[in-house]
Amino acid sequence: MPTLLRILGYVFSFYSNENKEPPHVHVEKGDAEGKIWIDPEIKVEFLVGFNPKEKKKILEIVTENVENFKTQWNEYFKE
Repeated sequence: MPTLLRILGYVFSFYSNENKEPPHVHVEKGDAEGKIWIDPEIKVEFLVGFNPKEKKKILEIVTENVENFKTQWNEYFKE
């Protein structure tokens, strides 16, 4: 599971066997977890265990790092 970013206790990653799905990231912090699509647009699949403030911050982080996340995805899966 490649880790893309660690910030403010959040860990953003993707699983190495997910290249059949559109680009997305997983986020974890403690027992909370989520999945966010990053292409063709940023869209939350689920965010479980995060409060509204954390959800807002997660989306800010993804928005700020979306191009980097896409680059890492494409490099990893050689797209």
